[in-house]
Amino acid sequence: MKTIIILIALFSSNAWSLSIGDKAPQINLKGHPSSFDLSQHKGKFVVLEWYNDGCPFVRKHYDSGNMQALQKKYGNKVSWVAINSSAPGKQGHLENMSVAKKRFNDEKMMAKTLLKDPGGKIGMKYEAKTTPHMYIINPKGELIYQGAIDSIASADSKDIKQSENYIASALDSALSGKPIKQAKTRPYGCSVKY
Repeated sequence: MKTIIILIALFSSNAWSLSIGDKAPQINLKGHPSSFDLSQHKGKFVVLEWYNDGCPFVRKHYDSGNMQALQKKYGNKVSWVAINSSAPGKQGHLENMSVAKKRFNDEKMMAKTLLKDPGGKIGMKYEAKTTPHMYIINPKGELIYQGAIDSIASADSKDIKQSENYIASALDSALSGKPIKQAKTRPYGCSVKY
Protein backbone atom coordinates (compact mmCIF):
# COMPACT_ATOMS: atom_id res chain seq x y z
CA MET A 1 0.00 0.00 0.00
CA LYS A 2 2.86 2.42 0.82
CA THR A 3 4.32 1.87 -2.65
CA ILE A 4 1.03 2.87 -4.31
CA ILE A 5 0.77 6.05 -2.22
CA ILE A 6 4.37 7.00 -3.04
CA LEU A 7 3.78 6.41 -6.75
CA ILE A 8 0.60 8.51 -6.70
CA ALA A 9 2.52 11.33 -4.96
CA LEU A 10 5.36 11.13 -7.48
CA PHE A 11 3.04 11.31 -10.46
CA SER A 12 0.74 14.04 -9.17
CA SER A 13 1.09 17.43 -10.87
CA ASN A 14 2.44 19.03 -7.69
CA ALA A 15 5.37 16.58 -7.57
CA TRP A 16 6.76 18.10 -10.76
CA SER A 17 5.83 21.74 -10.21
CA LEU A 18 8.35 24.55 -10.55
CA SER A 19 9.84 25.78 -7.31
CA ILE A 20 11.66 28.94 -6.42
CA GLY A 21 15.35 28.41 -7.23
CA ASP A 22 14.65 25.98 -10.08
CA LYS A 23 16.25 26.53 -13.46
CA ALA A 24 13.70 28.39 -15.61
CA PRO A 25 12.47 26.37 -18.62
CA GLN A 26 13.85 27.53 -21.95
CA ILE A 27 11.71 29.92 -24.01
CA ASN A 28 12.13 30.41 -27.74
CA LEU A 29 9.03 32.05 -29.24
CA LYS A 30 8.10 34.41 -32.05
CA GLY A 31 6.39 37.66 -31.24
CA HIS A 32 6.01 41.35 -31.96
CA PRO A 33 8.15 43.41 -32.29
CA SER A 34 10.73 40.62 -31.89
CA SER A 35 11.22 36.97 -31.11
CA PHE A 36 12.60 35.98 -27.73
CA ASP A 37 15.15 33.34 -26.71
CA LEU A 38 15.63 33.12 -22.94
CA SER A 39 19.15 31.70 -23.32
CA GLN A 40 20.22 35.01 -24.89
CA HIS A 41 19.23 36.92 -21.74
CA LYS A 42 21.57 35.25 -19.26
CA GLY A 43 23.08 37.83 -16.98
CA LYS A 44 19.84 39.83 -16.96
CA PHE A 45 16.65 39.70 -14.92
CA VAL A 46 13.62 38.58 -16.94
CA VAL A 47 9.94 39.18 -16.14
CA LEU A 48 7.32 36.93 -17.73
CA GLU A 49 3.73 38.16 -17.82
CA TRP A 50 0.96 35.85 -19.09
CA TYR A 51 -1.45 37.94 -21.16
CA ASN A 52 -4.98 37.65 -22.59
CA ASP A 53 -6.61 40.89 -23.75
CA GLY A 54 -10.15 39.59 -23.09
CA CYS A 55 -9.54 38.85 -19.40
CA PRO A 56 -11.06 41.44 -16.99
CA PHE A 57 -8.09 41.00 -14.62
CA VAL A 58 -5.67 41.85 -17.44
CA ARG A 59 -7.95 44.75 -18.42
CA LYS A 60 -7.71 46.04 -14.83
CA HIS A 61 -3.95 46.46 -15.16
CA TYR A 62 -3.80 47.62 -18.80
CA ASP A 63 -6.80 49.98 -18.90
CA SER A 64 -5.53 51.72 -15.75
CA GLY A 65 -2.00 51.98 -17.19
CA ASN A 66 -0.61 50.04 -14.22
CA MET A 67 1.02 47.27 -16.29
CA GLN A 68 2.58 49.70 -18.76
CA ALA A 69 3.92 51.83 -15.89
CA LEU A 70 5.62 48.76 -14.39
CA GLN A 71 6.99 47.72 -17.78
CA LYS A 72 8.39 51.23 -18.29
CA LYS A 73 9.79 51.59 -14.76
CA TYR A 74 11.79 48.36 -14.96
CA GLY A 75 12.26 48.15 -18.73
CA ASN A 76 15.87 49.35 -18.78
CA LYS A 77 16.80 47.01 -15.89
CA VAL A 78 15.03 43.79 -16.95
CA SER A 79 13.83 41.99 -20.07
CA TRP A 80 10.03 42.11 -19.66
CA VAL A 81 8.01 39.91 -22.00
CA ALA A 82 4.28 39.30 -22.28
CA ILE A 83 3.26 35.78 -23.33
CA ASN A 84 -0.05 34.75 -24.86
CA SER A 85 -0.80 31.01 -24.56
CA SER A 86 -4.44 31.16 -25.71
CA ALA A 87 -5.18 28.28 -28.09
CA PRO A 88 -6.77 28.77 -31.52
CA GLY A 89 -10.49 29.38 -31.12
CA LYS A 90 -10.12 30.44 -27.47
CA GLN A 91 -10.43 33.91 -25.92
CA GLY A 92 -7.39 36.10 -26.54
CA HIS A 93 -5.78 33.89 -29.22
CA LEU A 94 -3.23 35.77 -31.35
CA GLU A 95 -4.07 34.49 -34.83
CA ASN A 96 -0.96 35.90 -36.51
CA MET A 97 1.78 38.51 -36.15
CA SER A 98 -0.51 41.26 -37.47
CA VAL A 99 -2.89 40.62 -34.56
CA ALA A 100 0.05 40.53 -32.11
CA LYS A 101 1.32 43.85 -33.50
CA LYS A 102 -2.13 45.44 -33.19
CA ARG A 103 -2.56 44.28 -29.58
CA PHE A 104 0.96 45.39 -28.67
CA ASN A 105 0.30 48.84 -30.11
CA ASP A 106 -3.30 49.18 -28.87
CA GLU A 107 -2.21 48.29 -25.33
CA LYS A 108 0.70 50.75 -25.55
CA MET A 109 2.85 47.94 -24.16
CA MET A 110 6.23 48.91 -22.80
CA ALA A 111 7.32 45.26 -22.63
CA LYS A 112 10.19 44.09 -24.82
CA THR A 113 7.80 41.96 -26.86
CA LEU A 114 4.43 40.16 -26.97
CA LEU A 115 5.07 36.46 -27.63
CA LYS A 116 2.80 33.91 -29.31
CA ASP A 117 2.54 30.52 -27.57
CA PRO A 118 -0.53 29.14 -29.40
CA GLY A 119 0.10 25.50 -28.48
CA GLY A 120 0.61 26.47 -24.86
CA LYS A 121 3.91 24.54 -24.70
CA ILE A 122 5.76 27.28 -22.78
CA GLY A 123 2.76 28.11 -20.60
CA MET A 124 2.50 24.47 -19.57
CA LYS A 125 6.24 24.23 -18.86
CA TYR A 126 5.89 27.18 -16.51
CA GLU A 127 2.53 25.94 -15.22
CA ALA A 128 1.00 29.34 -15.93
CA LYS A 129 -2.53 29.17 -14.58
CA THR A 130 -3.94 32.67 -14.88
CA THR A 131 -3.75 35.90 -16.79
CA PRO A 132 -1.85 37.66 -15.53
CA HIS A 133 0.49 35.06 -13.99
CA MET A 134 3.87 36.62 -13.27
CA TYR A 135 7.37 35.16 -13.05
CA ILE A 136 10.80 36.65 -12.40
CA ILE A 137 14.01 34.93 -13.47
CA ASN A 138 17.39 36.02 -12.13
CA PRO A 139 20.59 36.52 -14.16
CA LYS A 140 21.63 32.91 -13.42
CA GLY A 141 18.45 31.67 -15.11
CA GLU A 142 16.74 30.67 -11.86
CA LEU A 143 13.12 31.29 -10.95
CA ILE A 144 13.00 33.79 -8.06
CA TYR A 145 9.32 34.82 -8.08
CA GLN A 146 6.06 33.32 -9.29
CA GLY A 147 2.47 34.30 -8.65
CA ALA A 148 0.17 37.30 -8.65
CA ILE A 149 0.97 40.82 -9.76
CA ASP A 150 -0.44 42.25 -6.52
CA SER A 151 -2.20 41.45 -3.27
CA ILE A 152 -5.85 42.20 -4.14
CA ALA A 153 -7.43 39.53 -6.32
CA SER A 154 -10.04 41.65 -8.07
CA ALA A 155 -10.81 43.00 -11.52
CA ASP A 156 -11.48 46.49 -10.11
CA SER A 157 -8.79 49.04 -10.99
CA LYS A 158 -9.69 51.04 -7.86
CA ASP A 159 -7.98 48.29 -5.85
CA ILE A 160 -4.56 48.88 -7.44
CA LYS A 161 -3.60 51.84 -5.23
CA GLN A 162 -4.37 50.01 -1.99
CA SER A 163 -2.74 46.71 -2.98
CA GLU A 164 0.84 45.61 -2.45
CA ASN A 165 2.49 45.25 -5.84
CA TYR A 166 4.36 41.95 -5.53
CA ILE A 167 6.28 42.45 -8.79
CA ALA A 168 7.59 45.89 -7.83
CA SER A 169 8.54 44.64 -4.34
CA ALA A 170 10.28 41.56 -5.73
CA LEU A 171 12.15 43.49 -8.42
CA ASP A 172 13.22 46.26 -6.02
CA SER A 173 14.63 43.63 -3.66
CA ALA A 174 16.27 41.49 -6.34
CA LEU A 175 17.81 44.43 -8.19
CA SER A 176 19.37 45.70 -4.96
CA GLY A 177 20.72 42.25 -4.06
CA LYS A 178 18.27 41.63 -1.23
CA PRO A 179 16.16 38.50 -0.70
CA ILE A 180 12.56 38.61 -1.91
CA LYS A 181 10.15 38.55 1.05
CA GLN A 182 7.30 36.82 -0.81
CA ALA A 183 8.83 34.76 -3.59
CA LYS A 184 5.66 32.76 -4.25
CA THR A 185 2.08 34.01 -4.10
CA ARG A 186 -1.24 32.67 -5.31
CA PRO A 187 -1.87 33.88 -8.88
CA TYR A 188 -5.29 35.31 -9.67
CA GLY A 189 -7.13 36.13 -12.86
CA CYS A 190 -8.76 34.28 -15.74
CA SER A 191 -7.57 30.75 -16.48
CA VAL A 192 -5.01 30.48 -19.27
CA LYS A 193 -7.02 29.35 -22.33
CA TYR A 194 -5.00 26.26 -23.34
